Amino acid sequence: MIFEKITEILAEQLAADQNTMTMDTKIAEDLGADSLDLVDLLMSMEDEFGIEITDEDAAELHTIGDVVNFISKNVE
Repeated sequence: MIFEKITEILAEQLAADQNTMTMDTKIAEDLGADSLDLVDLLMSMEDEFGIEITDEDAAELHTIGDVVNFISKNVE
């Protein structure tokens, strides 16, 4: 469920193919997200899951798997 929602957000905001995304997909390198894209993505994920992602946490989120694991640990 979390993986599907994350890939849906990424596909929508980055015009990427959701069907090619895996847990190992790198958001910046593989999907071409720049720093502005990353800020937009983080805000979308915060809104979607009702969490706060600090700058320190965001710096550790490189792959879709990183994001899924972070959200899994922080969603109530």
